Amino acid sequence: MIRRGIAVSAGALALVAASTGSAMAQPASTPSGGPNIHQARNALLHGLTWLSTGYRATVPTTKQCIQNAGVACYSPSQFETAYDMKRLYAAGDSGQGETIVLFDSYGSPTIRADLATFDQQTGLPAPPSFKIMAPVGKIPPFDPTNSTMVNWAVESSLDVEYSHAMAPKANIVLVETPVAETEGITGMPELMKAENIMVDRGIGDVFSQSFGATEETFYTPTLMKLRYAFENAAKHGVSVLASAGDTGSANYKLDGTEVFRYPTVGWPASDPLVTSVGGTQLHLNQAGNRTAPDNVWNDIPIGIDAAGGGGASHVFARPSYQQGVITAAGAYRAMPDISLSAAVNGGALVYMSFGGLPGPGFYIVGGTSEASPLLSGVVAIADQIAGHRLGQINPRMYAMRTMSGSGIVDVTLGNNTFVQLNASGKPEFTVPGWQAGRGYDMASGLGTVDGYVFAHALAH
Repeated sequence: MIRRGIAVSAGALALVAASTGSAMAQPASTPSGGPNIHQARNALLHGLTWLSTGYRATVPTTKQCIQNAGVACYSPSQFETAYDMKRLYAAGDSGQGETIVLFDSYGSPTIRADLATFDQQTGLPAPPSFKIMAPVGKIPPFDPTNSTMVNWAVESSLDVEYSHAMAPKANIVLVETPVAETEGITGMPELMKAENIMVDRGIGDVFSQSFGATEETFYTPTLMKLRYAFENAAKHGVSVLASAGDTGSANYKLDGTEVFRYPTVGWPASDPLVTSVGGTQLHLNQAGNRTAPDNVWNDIPIGIDAAGGGGASHVFARPSYQQGVITAAGAYRAMPDISLSAAVNGGALVYMSFGGLPGPGFYIVGGTSEASPLLSGVVAIADQIAGHRLGQINPRMYAMRTMSGSGIVDVTLGNNTFVQLNASGKPEFTVPGWQAGRGYDMASGLGTVDGYVFAHALAH
């Protein structure tokens, strides 16, 4: 959905999609100690937050982002090193023959050109095939003054560029739908119908969903009827992933502006047929090597009211693969299942040039909307290694948790407690979250991954 949070601008950077319209804030100075937080609200897509890097046509370094934006940024090469993907590529495993399908309302009008520029600037090959499909209706013309469309274009850019970055030789399909997903059922019927069509047509081995709505905003019987696409995907061996959310332990009410003041989770990430992908924060040098262990993503300390989603479902019972796992969710489904990079302070560099932005260039983007496409690339390569679709990966993944050589790396630092900040960045209220610790927890799930080891363990 379109999330709301504190918009960020720093240094020579301009605020993107300020307030709820298309007006752009003027560049602001950055005080020492962090990014400048504008006293404005920014429409965020599923917690998506982004900063300009000065409209650079070339990839900025991490040092330049810290100096100019007050936060770290990472390029594909750094993610590839951090997640041990380069050993896969060296062995000839880059996702050849596999297809990743990404689902986004509206899409981006410049995604083909932007992906080509992204590849050129980051040294990636073009994907063997990149298709854009709209199977459930014509997409409305892009309106750069419509902040909802701009947000979805950012989301589409992130999804395409970083699924491709992790599995550079996999085919990519961007499926666009004509109705914006918000809270509750709005936009969901179109997305589920699109997913079901892709399954029926045999298009796609791994589905990634960077959207979601709070369980409490659905009428439960209606929610259950929307699951048909996931049931069909399971029958056909398609792996389905979803972002766990970006407001930590809290999630939005039906109005999309206020959060529930008690722990909640979002669907489809809460669905037992879906792999729920939570968020971590990476600490990398320019080479992509870790300078500190990963922790649970929580950017609230730097004034962005966003953190990795997680908690207990209020709808779905504990699935069989979580039996025997201490989850603190009682008889209910616990999420996330696994976590990857999502922090804004350590965000992904995404190239975008569509209208509604301050200018074409690389932007720093964060959110579990980043984590799901990152994992989709790893799963696609695991499919390639196995020589067949892996389908639902949760049963295998939870079984792997006690194995040596699983590629699952425990995350034991941080929490996903949500603190509502006002326009001045001051705390208004807190929704208690979950603390990372040894083993499974509802802040990071099973942990994060070593891509090389995890892909091989998942495939065998």
